[in-house]
Amino acid sequence: MAKKQEEAGLILKLYELRREDTMRKARDWYFREFNPESIADFTEAMFGEHSGHLRMVVSYWDMAAALVNDGAIGLDLFISTNGEHIGVFSKIEPLLGEIRSAYAPQFAVNLEKLIDATPEGRNRTAKARERMKAMRDQITAKQAKTTQ
Repeated sequence: MAKKQEEAGLILKLYELRREDTMRKARDWYFREFNPESIADFTEAMFGEHSGHLRMVVSYWDMAAALVNDGAIGLDLFISTNGEHIGVFSKIEPLLGEIRSAYAPQFAVNLEKLIDATPEGRNRTAKARERMKAMRDQITAKQAKTTQ
């Protein structure tokens, strides 16, 4: 019972950290504006005005994944209370090899390990990427109509 209470406490702490003002802004930027299609796009973000936001979001979810991978939080509890990490990973997954070669061989390794441990993890990631692209396309089409 104590182990479950400790896990629940960690889950609640992770949620609390996500609500911090700078983290909220970083998460908002990551999901609304960060849509890398190439290593050049990633590099521009990594060394641009939102560098801190990019690093904050990815490192947060990589840290949370490490807690799961190391057994501090059970996989089932984590995936039943979180889903944002899927979206975070979906944006960087196609570029992981290039990012690791260019910048850091360990970039998002805990997050990737968690995705691979999650049932249908890679499939869920691909579907999240498709949904986000469809939403961006809808927004772009709507904006194009209103400017005509």
